[in-house]
Amino acid sequence: MTRYLVRRVGLSALVVAGVVLLTFLIARVVPGDPATSWAGPHATPAEIAQARHHLGLDRPFVDQIATYFRGIFVGDWGTSIHTHRPVLSDLASAVPTSLELVIAALLIALAVGVPLGLAAARHRGRPADHAIRGFAVVGVSMPIFWLALILQLVFFNYLHLLPVAGEYGLRFQENPVHAYTHAAVLDAILNGNWAMLWSALTHLVLPACAIAAYPAGVIARMVRASVLDVSGETHIQMLRAFGFGERTIFNRFAMRLAWNPVAQVVALVFAYSLVNTFLVESIFDWSGLGSYASDSIISLDTPAIVGITLFVAIVYVFANLAVDLVQAALDPRIRLR
Repeated sequence: MTRYLVRRVGLSALVVAGVVLLTFLIARVVPGDPATSWAGPHATPAEIAQARHHLGLDRPFVDQIATYFRGIFVGDWGTSIHTHRPVLSDLASAVPTSLELVIAALLIALAVGVPLGLAAARHRGRPADHAIRGFAVVGVSMPIFWLALILQLVFFNYLHLLPVAGEYGLRFQENPVHAYTHAAVLDAILNGNWAMLWSALTHLVLPACAIAAYPAGVIARMVRASVLDVSGETHIQMLRAFGFGERTIFNRFAMRLAWNPVAQVVALVFAYSLVNTFLVESIFDWSGLGSYASDSIISLDTPAIVGITLFVAIVYVFANLAVDLVQAALDPRIRLR
């Protein structure tokens, strides 16, 4: 297990380093000048040259990338060009907001996708199975921005049940509470502000449901496929011969054996959802990682773009690493690969 852990961690570190290097290369060849963005639209050539020196753009590329990699280990991810603040500080403010949204979406996706996948597997080939598979296909293929707009139109404009945008009500924006985590729900709990907690939860519902559509469809399809694959094995047939009911077989035995591929998909859709929230965040006026990423791309903010890419790579790698380690602990055969 120790050899397996060392090998996986080493490969993960190489993947992160490769992603950062590739992003650094791409950011240097795209049109535009970060020094001009830093100095401002009316800057003189001397001010632009000074900005270029301040940002280290006048040094050789090898020196720039070496300096950046050294900074990663000491907590210096560069300075954002459009906010003029440390990138790590900006990420510390933006990431918790997006994490709150994505975690809520993933909980909704699990609550919907797992039971639907089990139901589809139990009723294979029947109308319920076809309906669930159709729902999964719609959830996976539906444009997320279109679903977000439909949810706003139905639940805010027509039914007047849920707020249209923002992280909490306007009165809490005018009198903000202390931001311990920059996640509205957690901050409301930590401040003991239950009115704000209710406001934050109601504002969370629509964007979380919009993001949950894709992972719910993926999870439902994966659960169905995994359970059907396991249910045809010999030991499951033996359980049927012993007189176990179908519900017990599916819920207690088949799902437990089929959980490994499902857990891997959950980790991947979590990371995917975290980096694909910018459209939903724009529609719902949610100031998270997606909004920060879109602003950085528009302003050609190279340090911020590379910092976001590094963070996303770390999330992807650690999500996969965590799943691999859990699978290796549950199934010793995986350690031998």
